[in-house]
Amino acid sequence: MLQYYWYTWHASGVLGMLPFIIQIQDGLPVSDQIIQAVRKAMLTGQLAVGDIFPSVRTLSQELSISPTTAHKVVAVLKDTGYLASRPGIGMVVRTPELPDRPERLDHLQPLCRQLLQEAADLHLEFKDIVEALRQASGKPGAGANVKEPRA
Repeated sequence: MLQYYWYTWHASGVLGMLPFIIQIQDGLPVSDQIIQAVRKAMLTGQLAVGDIFPSVRTLSQELSISPTTAHKVVAVLKDTGYLASRPGIGMVVRTPELPDRPERLDHLQPLCRQLLQEAADLHLEFKDIVEALRQASGKPGAGANVKEPRA
């Protein structure tokens, strides 16, 4: 598994590292993995509205992917409302409408599958996962905005 850190110029003119890591995994389309990582960063506020997004060329070079794949990533993000084109600047992060609940749940599926696999590898049961989630949500900042389901 490869991890990439992205660097970009922010609207302030300061070079900075984007606040997320992309972990390229075998068996999944690279473009989908990049889109997922970028969307997550945007949805969680790690990328701010107005931040300048890396160009197709920069994405291609920094992630060692083809320009076609990088173009697809940018096009999908633009088409889904996560990026806007600014003449003379390039692509900038914008606020998309909050996806509906099924789409947000779909976003969690890879993490859920990973958690379930890890639990199975540790010979833990579903109730153990629930307990671990409860413990994690009791820590400052962990799951603070996640509501526990009603009984």
